[in-house]
Amino acid sequence: MVKYVVRARIEVDGVVDKHDIVGAVFGQTEGLLGSDLDLRDLQEKGRIGRISVEVKQQGSKIVGEILVPSNLDRVETALVAAMLETVDKVGPFNARVKVTDVVDVRKEKIKKIVERAKEIMAMIKEKEIDVKEILQEIESSVRVAELVYYGPEGLPAGPDVEKSDTVIVVEGRADVLNLLRYGYRNAIALEGAKGQIPETVVKLTKSKKTIAFLDGDRAGDMILRELLRVAKVDLVARAPPGREVEELTGKEIAKALKNAVPPEVYLQRPAEEVVAERVEEKVEAPQAVTVPEAEAVGEVAIPETVVKTLESLRGTLESVIYDKGWTEVARVPVKDLVDKLIGDEVKDAYAIVADGVITQRLVDIASAKGVNVLVGARIGAISKRPTNVLVLTFDDVKS
Repeated sequence: MVKYVVRARIEVDGVVDKHDIVGAVFGQTEGLLGSDLDLRDLQEKGRIGRISVEVKQQGSKIVGEILVPSNLDRVETALVAAMLETVDKVGPFNARVKVTDVVDVRKEKIKKIVERAKEIMAMIKEKEIDVKEILQEIESSVRVAELVYYGPEGLPAGPDVEKSDTVIVVEGRADVLNLLRYGYRNAIALEGAKGQIPETVVKLTKSKKTIAFLDGDRAGDMILRELLRVAKVDLVARAPPGREVEELTGKEIAKALKNAVPPEVYLQRPAEEVVAERVEEKVEAPQAVTVPEAEAVGEVAIPETVVKTLESLRGTLESVIYDKGWTEVARVPVKDLVDKLIGDEVKDAYAIVADGVITQRLVDIASAKGVNVLVGARIGAISKRPTNVLVLTFDDVKS
């Protein structure tokens, strides 16, 4: 079942056919985000549907719309949508792609069902008492009443989080409420931690048996990475791939917790089960880093403030541009970074830290624009590395 449909507007400075546009989409995104998000592979596996294009000619240009059906989760769908915007050529002509909407097909279907249900209800002269609805309303009010806000950060938690000898760390308030629904009263939420785990959670994990229970998506792996860096985690439990803790049934929650494994076992799971990059062991942020490949561009020391900024970027899909004194001069979404550099909208760029993949195109443009240091979440397929650009990953900087 299709979950989402990505809608994108395309404009081409020349007359081309539909198949030319589809070919450009596949060709220019191939390998951009690795094999896990390669459009051809996703289509073969049924995770991406048939890409359709509707176009019309306006003078000497072609304008139209690209539709990409997606059965991926919302994070992966967002990455695929952003990847479409990197297409800048169709044949010999310049092109521009802009995502205009991501339609949640399920919500649209539910909306139609609800609207039709309202019409049908109007036909019913005598409304029967819905006992199930009453029970759910009572149950919901009890769950909310049991919810507490724990610690100076006011983190959503179950009422037994203080006295229980075990704590279940989840991502958000809705996760805590769902666990309360099925009798788990010792959960506490990180509230969507982005690069920084609340100190209250860190302290709790030191004195209690700790189970990290996270969503089955890339964001869950990223949060687990940060949790393992600063806190003590005894077991790791995950929702099924593409599912969230807040939507699990009681049986699914019990199964996930029963199958929880120590972090070291979780990290050694088979490659095909890995959703995101392998979580690393806890390391302290250095005061400054001297990178081993610096001979090509001179001695490069990365200040502690930049290392901290690097950590806060994880999961944001943003990039930060620095001048030679490591002063921040601009912040731009990763998808707009190349255009900003090409358009000379950023002056005195010396280093770029980006929560994205360092591609050959970005390396080439950075070299042409005098950028000396590129730091990214991952490095793509780069066949040519200019001697005047140092290319590193986040992990290289931390090691």
